[in-house]
Amino acid sequence: MPFDPKHPISKTALDQILEAGKWSPTAHNMQNFEVLVVDDKKIIDRIRHFDYSVTNAFIQENYLQLRFSEKDLKKKKTGVLATMFPKSWQTPNLIPEHELHHGQEAVKESHNQLLPCPVLIIILYNPALRAPASKNDFLGIMSLGCVLENMWLMASSLGIGFHVVSALGEGRSGKKIKQLLEIPEQLNIAVSFRLGYPLNAPDYLRVRRDAHHFTHHNVYERKKQPG
Repeated sequence: MPFDPKHPISKTALDQILEAGKWSPTAHNMQNFEVLVVDDKKIIDRIRHFDYSVTNAFIQENYLQLRFSEKDLKKKKTGVLATMFPKSWQTPNLIPEHELHHGQEAVKESHNQLLPCPVLIIILYNPALRAPASKNDFLGIMSLGCVLENMWLMASSLGIGFHVVSALGEGRSGKKIKQLLEIPEQLNIAVSFRLGYPLNAPDYLRVRRDAHHFTHHNVYERKKQPG
């Protein structure tokens, strides 16, 4: 999603987005997050040019969610159009499905560079601070999702584009970002997102399952899914 480089995010708008994040519901009111706002263009440019190569495992798992025509996307009502990804990510059967979680070698030709943005926001959390009686800190992770959604909804209400970037939290790029931004070792990057005013309205097809496909009454019903 390209953003208008001549249209910065005002402090007022940014404060509203942060305020929305502040009031997100979190397990036991832990407020298990820190928010790092990056608006220094030089720092953002350095982050943009880090190596974001993906793994074969990611490409294969991503492939399972690709739809190669709008007709198929409308029929299945889940997934994304393949045209939104590099051609090197559209290779079927790159790794057998039963090996999805074993092939971790990096795919060098899939180098992906972040697009410019006026503001980059990184949500941090301390994995040692767990929600009580929550296996694998499921409730704590859900809380971070609530923070993300609150900030996203506020940004959308202000006409500001919100692009989630998952590549910043893992691997070599994540370590470099933590070093560059002086993020303490005990904190992890949960999720990051770009903020900016879109140059164009999104033109991709959006689909969702109908409510009756995922809604069950009193007992779990075995339903035939779309597609």
